[in-house]
Amino acid sequence: MDVRSRNNVVVTGKPDGPVLLLAHGFGCDQNLWRLAVPELARDHRVVLFDHVGSGRSDLSAWDPRRYASLWGYAEDVLELCRELDLRDVVFVGHSVSAMIGVLAVDAEPGRFAKLVLLTPSPCYLDDGDYHGGFSAADIDELLDSLDSNYLGWSATMAPVIMGNPDRPELGEELTNSFCRTDPEIAKVFARATFLSDNREDLPKVTVPSLVIECAEDAIAPRAVGAYVRDRIPDCRLVTLDAVGHCPQLSAPVQTTEAIAAFAASGA
Repeated sequence: MDVRSRNNVVVTGKPDGPVLLLAHGFGCDQNLWRLAVPELARDHRVVLFDHVGSGRSDLSAWDPRRYASLWGYAEDVLELCRELDLRDVVFVGHSVSAMIGVLAVDAEPGRFAKLVLLTPSPCYLDDGDYHGGFSAADIDELLDSLDSNYLGWSATMAPVIMGNPDRPELGEELTNSFCRTDPEIAKVFARATFLSDNREDLPKVTVPSLVIECAEDAIAPRAVGAYVRDRIPDCRLVTLDAVGHCPQLSAPVQTTEAIAAFAASGA
């Protein structure tokens, strides 16, 4: 299957510029990058895509076995890079795509120049001294609620994930994005996301990396950003004066500036 159509690949920006590969999170699609793309595209070749099962991807390519783990998505990223012959890639992964990026970089480090992890979490579950933000009961309740009433879950969870209750249009946009996703696909992706544990993959990252976190985030607490920074060998941390889990929508200027500055740095 053609990767470009499978993942609804869109390439924009400066044709000969450094490559920025932007990957969206659970329940979203490439449209969530729209406020960041115009600025990033001034100096970069920006590559956008939809994970299989999301957005305008080819739904016939979705396989519950392949996408039951984040490795399936990481393999797609690598296939996309090979198909487009992308090299020296700066991979920007939002939320769960941050760990998808970690897996892709670990598998083929020579293809990537840098890694940007936007509101990442390597493990959502609290575990001893590790504070992921959710208890086992929280995760079970979240997944049970998603299974029993996906649209209701979306309407409840999307505003929590987005934050910024004073800007309800942001939560509404994320709710609508969730609701456009096939519930059966969303259930599989949710389990791959919230039951994943990629903590042991972090020290394997060999490219310069940047964690971008928000000052307040109900999904990825501040302790998680510091944890990721400390486990990746060459990694820095930027904390945005922003609220929520999707700063490319709620704080696009700050987010874009952080990405662009890191991409242009000599790190």
